[in-house]
Amino acid sequence: MILVLGIGGSFPYGFHISVINYPSHIRKFINETWMERHGSPLHPETIMLLWSFIVSVYGIGGFLGSLCCGYLTTKYRKKKCQMFTNLIMLVAALLMAFSKTAKSFEMILAGRFLYGVGTGFSLNIHPQYVGEISPKKLRGFTNSTVAVFLTLGKLTGQVVGLREILGSEALWPWLLASSGLSALVQLVTLPFFPDSPSYLLIQKGNEEAFRKAIRKLWGEGDHQAEIDDIMKEKAAVTSTKTLRVLEVIKERSLRWQLYILVTVMTTLQLCGINAIYFYSFEVFHTAKFEEYLIPYVSLGIGLCECLSSILCVSLFRLENKSTLFVFCSSFSAGATVSIMVEIFSQSFRPSAFLIVGCINWMGLFVLGMIFPLIVDNLGPFCFLIFLGILVLSAIFIYLYLPETKGKSIMEIKAEFNKLNFGKKEISVTENNFPKEQLFCTKL
Repeated sequence: MILVLGIGGSFPYGFHISVINYPSHIRKFINETWMERHGSPLHPETIMLLWSFIVSVYGIGGFLGSLCCGYLTTKYRKKKCQMFTNLIMLVAALLMAFSKTAKSFEMILAGRFLYGVGTGFSLNIHPQYVGEISPKKLRGFTNSTVAVFLTLGKLTGQVVGLREILGSEALWPWLLASSGLSALVQLVTLPFFPDSPSYLLIQKGNEEAFRKAIRKLWGEGDHQAEIDDIMKEKAAVTSTKTLRVLEVIKERSLRWQLYILVTVMTTLQLCGINAIYFYSFEVFHTAKFEEYLIPYVSLGIGLCECLSSILCVSLFRLENKSTLFVFCSSFSAGATVSIMVEIFSQSFRPSAFLIVGCINWMGLFVLGMIFPLIVDNLGPFCFLIFLGILVLSAIFIYLYLPETKGKSIMEIKAEFNKLNFGKKEISVTENNFPKEQLFCTKL
């Protein structure tokens, strides 16, 4: 199931970051289309603006997708929403595939936007889903696979984008449409897997389906300790309400969780890696690389990030996870996503991931729009900004991220209570709200 979730989860997010980094064919197509319609070519600066918007509209779509995701996954369940996401991705793939035939660069914009909406959903659903289906002892490992599939997506986008495969002038529409295949695979296979056990027990209240899902996912062994932990979480949740986004932001018992969230998600966008993927041609051209060598140099970067993510997975046996996340934030930006599942309980997770999505996608859009200007003004020194951000983030994570390995959600909550409330006596409960259960993540 981890493979199925990854193929349609973080994999397409990474794929669409890297696959768009070969601009020459699309820029030429935009200009030729405009000339056929109006009889005159576009100014180079206008072409650059349109190209930047094609790159960045992915972030707008992702922002809207993540904004709706929390409410819809709570109301309609994660599996159903993920399958609907696959349909959105297939429509986007069709728009991309036939954009050249229809002589419409607007179809590329629309397809890129829909890809963003789809990955806005899937990037929120994937880490939550994979964290909820995993036993406690494997949760850190399985959460880290989110980063592996993300970097595999980036690497795959670079490989299939080579001129020898789909990166030629004749085949580039199929390059942009090729991720529809992963959506199709997940759409066909996901119905055969169960919903997450914690969802079935905590939100649906179906203990029989809960135990059946555990047996199907974890086998027939003794899982009573895991079941007891989920039962404790359910007992805590039933005495609280699910907080909306603004309530999560104001809630004192979640203050340091939010600090960690904002830090790691800001670092994810401002570490510089996505800027390289988006504008690898411009970055390496500025660095005086020959144009024919640029795709292969970019491929080397993707391979290094993918290998570092796999290394992070193997290192999850380390006791000190804060040290590991310093490493991951320095060498594998995607690895920072997985910690979000472990520091928020079931009742707060939809709202927390809505905040994650807003930070992630707006950061991606802003970065896509302004990075060419930063390169023009600072040249190769532009990455010193990203270096400073990485150093500050690594120090903060090392100092304030508690160890989560082998701990239940309630135990992790207790660790954060020490930061949120200082030396005051804290009961290990969710919060002091009256008994009610609202499943809504509207702003």
